[in-house]
Amino acid sequence: APYLFLAPYLALFCLFVVVPIALGVWLSLHDWDPFLPTNPWVGLDNYADLFRSGSPIRGNFWRAVRATALFTALSVPVLVTLPLLLALALNQRFPGRSFFRAMFFAPYVLGVAVVALLWRLLLDPHIGVINHLLGKVGLPSDTGWTTAVPWVWVSLVGMTVWWTLGYNAVIYLAGLQGIHRELYDAARIDGATRWQQLRHVTLPGLRPVFVFVVTTTVLASANMFGQAYLVTGGGPGSETRTTIMYIAEEGFRNFRLGSAAAMSYVQAFLLALVNLGMFFLFFGRRRGEEIP
Repeated sequence: APYLFLAPYLALFCLFVVVPIALGVWLSLHDWDPFLPTNPWVGLDNYADLFRSGSPIRGNFWRAVRATALFTALSVPVLVTLPLLLALALNQRFPGRSFFRAMFFAPYVLGVAVVALLWRLLLDPHIGVINHLLGKVGLPSDTGWTTAVPWVWVSLVGMTVWWTLGYNAVIYLAGLQGIHRELYDAARIDGATRWQQLRHVTLPGLRPVFVFVVTTTVLASANMFGQAYLVTGGGPGSETRTTIMYIAEEGFRNFRLGSAAAMSYVQAFLLALVNLGMFFLFFGRRRGEEIP
């Protein structure tokens, strides 16, 4: 009887998870072009091309990985710390608290296409509102927010922070409200200052939430696609072409689905290593602290 209740879930899981994974592995072992009559077996050649010196796709792929890593390194610290500060502020009692909570979360409900279109208009080097306002106050009004390095990274990170800040803040806020008030009362009785309460009560109580926020933010940043695709187009040159962008280009523009599938599994392996490292960083240290 229990398996009958599990059957719908298992069927959908196999259809939308197991089958695509198996199909992706199968594609990665072939020179697959949907418009050719034959798609020969190439074994691990698609994977080897990503590491083989002289391979035409090796340089492009690892440049895309580097761009992805740079965006992740720039965005994750901001998207972990700034929402925490915002959540701490929104957790206080003040008039209009619910309004401000909703206002900061509102951008997250927008689709990436809407967000990208809005910020592309704001950041346009020639007719953008931001350059216009900068010129009004005597600052340079010709900054290439979407066409020049490093301003393209400032634009992509800033846009992503504006878009997803509220989501992480809500997660932190839920964690803050789960910390028992009695702990703060006991800390105040012991003479703890607000800083000491934050350090010894709030932050330890948020540890599981912090791990969740860091993990999901790293994964989301490493899979960034829409912002760069719609705002910078991967430019200037290929500076902001992320791994997902290059995989999509290789698979759906060049129709090399086998190569694209191999890239996706290499990226998945790299992300698994990053997550494994974060697991040992967070939980390994905690286990060491608990050993007498």
